[in-house]
Amino acid sequence: MSVGLSFDRQELAAMLEAVQEHWLGSFLLNVLGYALILVPAALLIRHWKKSPLVQRGEGPVYSAIHQLVFGDDVNEDALATAEEGKASSSVTKAKETASEATTGSGHWVKLLVCVVGLQASYLTWGVLQERVMTVEYDGERFTDSQFLVFVNRILALCVAGIYLRLTKQPRDRAPFYQYSYSSISNTLSSWCQYEALKFVSFPTQVLAKASKVIPVMIMGKIVSQRSYPWHEYLTAALLSVGVALFLLAADPSADSHISTETTFAGVVILLGYMAFDSFSSNWQSEVFSTYKVSSIQMMFGTNTFSCLFTVSSLLFRGVFFSCLNFLFLHSEFAVHAALLSVCSAIGQLFIFNTIRIFGPVVFTLIMVTRQAMSIFLSCIFYHHVLTRQSFLGVLVVFLALLLRVYFKKTGKKGPK
Repeated sequence: MSVGLSFDRQELAAMLEAVQEHWLGSFLLNVLGYALILVPAALLIRHWKKSPLVQRGEGPVYSAIHQLVFGDDVNEDALATAEEGKASSSVTKAKETASEATTGSGHWVKLLVCVVGLQASYLTWGVLQERVMTVEYDGERFTDSQFLVFVNRILALCVAGIYLRLTKQPRDRAPFYQYSYSSISNTLSSWCQYEALKFVSFPTQVLAKASKVIPVMIMGKIVSQRSYPWHEYLTAALLSVGVALFLLAADPSADSHISTETTFAGVVILLGYMAFDSFSSNWQSEVFSTYKVSSIQMMFGTNTFSCLFTVSSLLFRGVFFSCLNFLFLHSEFAVHAALLSVCSAIGQLFIFNTIRIFGPVVFTLIMVTRQAMSIFLSCIFYHHVLTRQSFLGVLVVFLALLLRVYFKKTGKKGPK
């Protein structure tokens, strides 16, 4: 009996390993792992919403449950009055910050710090990301994208928590469970981002990320019923053309059958990345506008759920300890994984500060430059070949991005 049971366990383990070797099987197992947290939590929240005891209860436990389910909705009139009182001072501070950012030597110093910080963080992050997913460590390749997402989210959560502790933030009135929606989509988009590198080159991934405005617009229409001016559709069409030119450019040195097969899987995963990432940004936009939370509060709430989901998934699939073992056995991988997390967390802080001080147009220009440099750094470090057609596709994509920046800066909206 024990022999049969042992055989069944070995068979089950072998089947599970075979399923995880295919990207679709790994994706579905990750989703099932999230469900182990999500389904019980949804049932509890549904019960607590109807419970009069939770609504009237006192003490730290009831307070935590109330924040999770209802948010901070106490004394709304007083809160509104306080916010109105702060409005004039915040406007004054914003004007002072803007004037400081546009005049004097302080402007150029702050701009230089933001540019260097963003470029250093995300260029290093891009090179390391490709290194971790495509190059072997002592003859062994790391293959579990979910563990890398987990490591990134742990450090981002710590950074956000420390930042919240050290700085004064507005009252977080959002029901805490609202962050879970963007957390799931954000975690899946990050998984797709790492997983795609098994099938497509890093330059292809960068161009796909640059063109995510297309699914963002689609999600904006679906989630928020938004309409867009004519130039948004023009730049979206140019992005589509540029990405298509790049993806259809044949590499003469590659086997055509293998190249087509792997590119198809990579394109499907990248489409998944863009869809999940677009939902994240639109959902977060709704939470920002509805509850007036800060970016750091959003970062903390989203990463809290992301840590829970990724740990649940890794334990459910039985790979958490094997990933830790790989981490301890390969010190170079441990250093690269740590640097990935540090670059990601620091990069997010530079994003918030750049947008706060200089606005979204300057930030977009910096990031467009970063994306172009990432492609060429990848070609240098990992010997990717850009054919004439693929190079033309890159130029069309970045022309479209620069047009978007131009229209935003000049404020040209045109007919919708």
